[in-house]
Amino acid sequence: MIVILSPAKSLNEKQQTYSFSSTIPGFLDETQMLVNKLKKQSLKSLESLMSINPKIAQTNQERYQKWELPFTPENAKPAAYLFRGEVYIGLDATSMDESDMDFAQDHLRILSGMYGLLRPMDLMQPYRLEMGTTLKINRKKNLYEFWGNKLSDELMKASETHQHKAIINLASNEYFKALQPKTFNMPVIQPTFKEKRGDSLKSVNVYAKRARGLMARFIIDNRLEEPEGIKSFKVDGYRFSSRDSDNKEWVFVRPQTGPKA
Repeated sequence: MIVILSPAKSLNEKQQTYSFSSTIPGFLDETQMLVNKLKKQSLKSLESLMSINPKIAQTNQERYQKWELPFTPENAKPAAYLFRGEVYIGLDATSMDESDMDFAQDHLRILSGMYGLLRPMDLMQPYRLEMGTTLKINRKKNLYEFWGNKLSDELMKASETHQHKAIINLASNEYFKALQPKTFNMPVIQPTFKEKRGDSLKSVNVYAKRARGLMARFIIDNRLEEPEGIKSFKVDGYRFSSRDSDNKEWVFVRPQTGPKA
């Protein structure tokens, strides 16, 4: 069973110490092609391409210019430590021990427009490149075409050593469709997180993102190897709702915590 997360726009670039052995991403040749393309973009082009303001464009132009191989602990940082945001606050990778991280390396993958597919301890350098960006590379008109079936093939290869072959999709739609899920030869489970609002259920994006990270951590902490195990997720007030779920979408509900509309 493999768990999939989206990356985060916000990054924690502060130096951190860790005792685990870092690893190298598997698609650095492809990443180098993307960086080479982005290095040639003007600030105005980056603003338009990514729909970002001049300050963010400047920051990322500087990142592309600094990007270099080989990756080392001095010039790069593990993905699970570098990404910041609600999902990664929920995951809380810095509190994992060696056994936790070993399990995460085998069972957790992070999708990335720049790096394709990352394991938690894969070294990476800061970037911004959303999977939905219409960056043209050679004859590929966007990143979905650029990555093609490489990411799906890599996931299926990684699952070969797992007794229970399944995907737990905790990524956004923008990222998950890069995997071409219709080609998977294994079940795909989509957990969703909602709040009870009167007689209806509402998904609140900021809370749902945190819950995705919390569920990924729950799977790691409990060494879950098959999907049924995630139905016991009872963190931050969420409970599995069989009434609101089907075979593909598993809904977790909690009482309303945010302000009422």
